[in-house]
Amino acid sequence: MDENIQKLSDIVKNSQRIVFFGGAGVSTESGIPDFRSVDGLYSQQWDYPPETILSHTFFESKTDEFYRFYRAKMLCLDAKPNAAHLKLAELESQGKLTAVVTQNIDGLHQAAGSKKVYELHGSVLRNYCTKCHKFHDVNYIINSQGVPVCECGGIVKPDVVLYEEALDNDVVDGAVKAISEADTLIIGGTSLNVYPAAGLIRYFRGSHLVIINMSPTQMDRNADLLICEKIGSVFSQI
Repeated sequence: MDENIQKLSDIVKNSQRIVFFGGAGVSTESGIPDFRSVDGLYSQQWDYPPETILSHTFFESKTDEFYRFYRAKMLCLDAKPNAAHLKLAELESQGKLTAVVTQNIDGLHQAAGSKKVYELHGSVLRNYCTKCHKFHDVNYIINSQGVPVCECGGIVKPDVVLYEEALDNDVVDGAVKAISEADTLIIGGTSLNVYPAAGLIRYFRGSHLVIINMSPTQMDRNADLLICEKIGSVFSQI
């Protein structure tokens, strides 16, 4: 077994309150593309960068164009949980892991069996009417044309946090509490560049900080263990 994998296994074995903080790199291994990675066909299909389209202002002003991008790029419903999702759910069932804090909006942690998941940026699986606040599942979006409209006549919006929007206070409070009480924090699949989500890790006061990411992060120098490999590959070995 690789030395770093052995170290991670030992840390997990000796921990009782692990929290996992994850980002897009966890989902890309399930075939969900990172929307920030613009492909060659991108400029032929959209006149705006992803960050502009996925903003509150754009949703309000160009709702039809928002949904054209959203249906094409943000709904990857055929994706399945990978080794990372499955191992985290297993660690929770063993009483080792107390929570998953995720920046992803795909629901794959829950699909793998995780129960305590703080979705900082919401979920594509939930949608709500901006007028009557009734919730609709993802099929309501898929089966609609253009801008989805509720029975009451209100526009239906994905329950995801767009640029310019605040995080949900209850979700943030739960994530902060879990991170602050953890004895081990494992950060995986995130460059820690997206705020305010990335700022939550500063509440960690535990014994072991582990970072698993393919590229450098601003917290690398603080890590007790740094592994530059794909997270699914790492978790499949512990």
